[in-house]
Amino acid sequence: MADPKGFINTPREVPKRRPVDVRIKDWKEVYQDQEFSHLQKQAGRCMDCGIPFCHQGCPLGNLIPEWNDLIWRGEKPEAIDRLHATNNFPEFTGRLCPAPCETACVVAINAEAVTIKQVELRTIEEAFLEKRIVPLIPDRLSGKTVAVIGSGPAGLAAAQQLTRAGHTVVVYERAEKIGGLLRYGIPEFKMEKSIVDRRLYQMEQEGTRFRTGVNVGKDLTGSALRSKYDAVVLAVGATNWRDLDIPGRDAKGVYQAMEYLPWGNKQALGELTAPAEINADGKHVVILGGGDTGADCLGTAIRQGAASVTQLEIMPRPSDERVETQPWPTYPMLYRVSSAHEEAGERIYSVSTQEFLKDANGNLRAIKLVETELVNGKFQPVAGSEKEIPADLVFLALGFTGPEKNELLDQLEVKLDEKGNIIRDHEYSTASEGVFVCGDAGRGQSLIVWAIAEGRSAAAAIDKYLTGNTQLPYPIEPTARPLMV
Repeated sequence: MADPKGFINTPREVPKRRPVDVRIKDWKEVYQDQEFSHLQKQAGRCMDCGIPFCHQGCPLGNLIPEWNDLIWRGEKPEAIDRLHATNNFPEFTGRLCPAPCETACVVAINAEAVTIKQVELRTIEEAFLEKRIVPLIPDRLSGKTVAVIGSGPAGLAAAQQLTRAGHTVVVYERAEKIGGLLRYGIPEFKMEKSIVDRRLYQMEQEGTRFRTGVNVGKDLTGSALRSKYDAVVLAVGATNWRDLDIPGRDAKGVYQAMEYLPWGNKQALGELTAPAEINADGKHVVILGGGDTGADCLGTAIRQGAASVTQLEIMPRPSDERVETQPWPTYPMLYRVSSAHEEAGERIYSVSTQEFLKDANGNLRAIKLVETELVNGKFQPVAGSEKEIPADLVFLALGFTGPEKNELLDQLEVKLDEKGNIIRDHEYSTASEGVFVCGDAGRGQSLIVWAIAEGRSAAAAIDKYLTGNTQLPYPIEPTARPLMV
């Protein structure tokens, strides 16, 4: 194990965020560098417990005690080898994953958890810095071809695994650049897009081919796809956003979060030749939804110069501490303050939006709210609590309800379940021969770490389908679920 008394003598320490008044003036990542010696001490807090419950919190099966010990000893090359053994993209998860491994950490039973996420991130960043991330080119090609539809974390993980197994893999993306939500949904201040680009460079060197600007189903039909490739992987995500059908929904100024966030990323990268179609500069912004996507909208609006930002949530304010109904090692619903929440804005809980109010020209001017209370499992309005708040822009961050229903799904003749997700068997295969599905398209809206795990597992199933056997890892079944009560 690492430091035998580290978890007793060393307090938890995470990197500090840049001062608010500094970071809101740019789009760079918000965290300051941490001395490597400090990180080593944090890795030394790992107990190397007999039953590492962090493994249960992480669907990838990350060998957390092993690379914690190696970092504590300063053995960085060995640490990145153990990290990459289970995770294709630790630079993504180290920035974006909410770290269910940490809430399942044994130290967290009665103390603060090991900083697993930060050790993971620093391990991969040290490896990039020392130029240890090199292409892993297959020794021989199988002669089999695979099409991956979608270039989010699930699609990229499946593509990299299958390429390394010797198959010829082509990734199709309808957007102008590869990355899916990693590129267009995650703001630059949470993960700079150069982080995505450097990993894509490695994948290209390994042999993975990328085709952008191709809307599969229209530009390339499902039948043409199946005739051209030996297997097809649907990694199209759960992009069918949840709407709010209330009076005034047609007001000018009401947008979905994913209609807004790509404009912020384009602005951050200097890719706009004209003003953004959706810009919060000088406007009163209201965000419906208290999750991560809402926080992403919040941080983006602040950097664009919003006059005010208010984030609304129908649920009550979560507890500051783990409650008895959400015991260790499950992931608890806690009151969390993201970097964006530190910067500005107001968070209002237990409210529901009743109406979008328009001016004479049809532009949004305000929203009508009412306080809510939970009665018999349903949220009911509190009489006499109605009020209006000014709003020039409203962003709906209410989650997603499965993959987009389009021509491709019909052409491939896949079937959907009652939630709108693509049905697959225990080997990630759909009802259509040779067509597989992984990530949110089959699981429903989930975390990046689950998407990568599904991409790796689906790759193993596809490799077996194409060759009769596989040596690729298979971390989770399609039916696996997070630790929860």
